[in-house]
Amino acid sequence: MPTPTAVPRPEYPRPQFVRRDWLNLNGAWQFETDRGDSGLERGLLDRELTGTITVPFAPESELSGIGDTDFLEAVWYRRSLVLPAEWTGRRVLLHFGAVDHDATVWVNGTEVVRHRGGFTSFTADLSGVAEPGEEAVITVRARDPKSGPQARGKQALKYANHDCNYTRTTGIWQTVWLEPVADVHLRRPRITPDLAGSAFHLELPLSANRPGHRVVAVLSDENGEVARAEARADLDLAPRLYLPVSEERRREWSPEDPHLYGLRLTLLDAEGTELDAVDSYAGLRAVGIRGKAVTLNGRAVFQRLVLDQGWYPDGLMTAPSDEALVRDIELSMAAGFNGARLHQKVFEERFLYHADRLGYLVWGEFGDWGAEVGGSSGDNQQPDASYPAQWLEAIERDYSHPSIIGWCPLNETYQKLHDRITQLDAVTRGMFLATKAMDTTRPVIDASGYAHRVIETDIWDSHNYEQDPGRFAEAVSGLADGKPFANAYSDGAAYSLPYRGQPYFVSEFGGIWWDPEAAADAAGDDRTESWGYGDRPRDEEEFQTRFAGLTGVLLDDPDMFGYCYTQLTDVFQEQNGVYRFDRSEKLDVARVREAQLRPAAIETD
Repeated sequence: MPTPTAVPRPEYPRPQFVRRDWLNLNGAWQFETDRGDSGLERGLLDRELTGTITVPFAPESELSGIGDTDFLEAVWYRRSLVLPAEWTGRRVLLHFGAVDHDATVWVNGTEVVRHRGGFTSFTADLSGVAEPGEEAVITVRARDPKSGPQARGKQALKYANHDCNYTRTTGIWQTVWLEPVADVHLRRPRITPDLAGSAFHLELPLSANRPGHRVVAVLSDENGEVARAEARADLDLAPRLYLPVSEERRREWSPEDPHLYGLRLTLLDAEGTELDAVDSYAGLRAVGIRGKAVTLNGRAVFQRLVLDQGWYPDGLMTAPSDEALVRDIELSMAAGFNGARLHQKVFEERFLYHADRLGYLVWGEFGDWGAEVGGSSGDNQQPDASYPAQWLEAIERDYSHPSIIGWCPLNETYQKLHDRITQLDAVTRGMFLATKAMDTTRPVIDASGYAHRVIETDIWDSHNYEQDPGRFAEAVSGLADGKPFANAYSDGAAYSLPYRGQPYFVSEFGGIWWDPEAAADAAGDDRTESWGYGDRPRDEEEFQTRFAGLTGVLLDDPDMFGYCYTQLTDVFQEQNGVYRFDRSEKLDVARVREAQLRPAAIETD
């Protein structure tokens, strides 16, 4: 097996739950395409594979070294290594950041884990299969069928990119890594800020309980220890700890001051010997609802959001580097946005880490597109049981990130409202209730844009791509009277149950089709080459005027708590970004920023 000279994406992949010892498995793996999904029968599990791929980049991407953009029904990976001998006496965990879509993993020919879902992480315990000092042959099969309901996000179901659907991502597309843990060890904690009580509440799940074990949590800031708490770890499977923050050490997390406390978590045995220790962090902040406002730390903060789809020309859904993740946030903030809808994709956790430390507000969203299976307009979308299962995995992973201020399990689900309860109704309600059960601290929108099927949803919204600011203002003017713009079928048939006075925002608008190169070309009117919403501006001045007019309508509405402009960057043929797909500037970003940064009406009431 070739040895890579440099490990791509070498940074620690789980920055809110850090252990000292780990091994990054990114780099060169054996690889083989299995277009007929017959590889198991043909013996691919037991032999060397014929090609090579660079993990963690999907085979459709340039950075993978393959660039095969045809449909890949199944793909296989293989890598052998000797597990570090210095890990002797500990369990070895094999982690996958994300594999699209159905993954089965074998080690030394023994199946160790299977997982459905292309956006969420999973882990295999190698105990009894491969021990430290022994060789481990890791084999992964990823199946990615193009038929049936599947949460695909923006991946195209046609051969080529089209409309707002892009090159597919198959197989491994986030970091693969190993870490050793004690037989009894800490699992991922839940960190809940309590701003009103000036404290943090911790739940520390354990792999098991042992007599005399205890857990210790130490909260710190730049001046040292802030609080310490200890609890028995021999009774509860998830001990709970309370960490009060004194007034003189209290510092709220906000976009203006994204302060993060350090958090050290330790598991000790009956003799006081350290069995496990992890480093984490926490932000002290509160998200609330007051009338039509969504508040942060008790004050209305207008959410100047941008739609961020997280695609890259060379890596597709995988950022080429950690620096690229940081740059996307910095570019957004430079344009005057204070956050983003992380659209149709569960972003990798390092993005959330950078959002936490930079004070960037984000809505966590699921890549639910792919439930459309045809049929009548009254039952055309049929998400299956894997949707809530994957979504719950995403919430569990990301619960403790202070930058996440809301959850959006579904986007633009559309179906006529009638007197039958459909599969979409059932799954929408199930995902909403599951989200509320998993997290009582953040607002939840049942479905962004179209089919609001949960009458008590915390947030209501619409998507409106009207390009004329005057007509746009007229369309959204009914909010003050409790009759906001609602998406509907062209014949007026409703998607949604009635609005009941919830906080409201236009969560997609703009999408101005601005392609300077095509605009300069008299023949550049071909939408097969590029597209956006509405008529393309004749020049940048027209773009800036339209942008300021559209955003101004929403900034000036005292009942509007925010907006989300489409979008941060161009993505392939969809050229309606503030920046180009390669992240270079294509317009005067300072003017975009200036149009947004005046106080919003809801902030001044």
